[in-house]
Amino acid sequence: MRMNYFSANPAGLKTLVDAQRHVSKAAEDGELGDGLLGLIYTRVSQINGCAYCIDMHTKDARRAGESEQRLYALSAWRETPFFTPRECAALAWAEANTLIAGRGIDDALFDATRAHFSEQGLVDLTLAICAINAWNRMSISFSADAGSYRPD
Repeated sequence: MRMNYFSANPAGLKTLVDAQRHVSKAAEDGELGDGLLGLIYTRVSQINGCAYCIDMHTKDARRAGESEQRLYALSAWRETPFFTPRECAALAWAEANTLIAGRGIDDALFDATRAHFSEQGLVDLTLAICAINAWNRMSISFSADAGSYRPD
């Protein structure tokens, strides 16, 4: 690790940790409590190339009951039969929101995703995507040690 960003700015990181906990709890208590967050966090981390986060989220997803097959196929989810239409909508939304620069979100994607989620569910999903993108940027910027994460 280049530096310990937690010790460099404990108050700032506490804010991010608290926000992540709140977002995850709201999502899990709402429409995303069926393991979808693990897929979203892993896929966004794959897109961003965050090795530490991929390690973390695949460990957590396996611990929560996610199959190895689905985790291995996640980067090619469009070409597999392993994901439900709702999961595919969430993954497409996650990819578009992660790769948003210069692309935006078109109405067709919004409508396709909205068909699977309530207004609150879609906001919860988007907040979860925003949160993991923030963590990816922290972990990548400061070279968090991939493989060092230990689930509780």
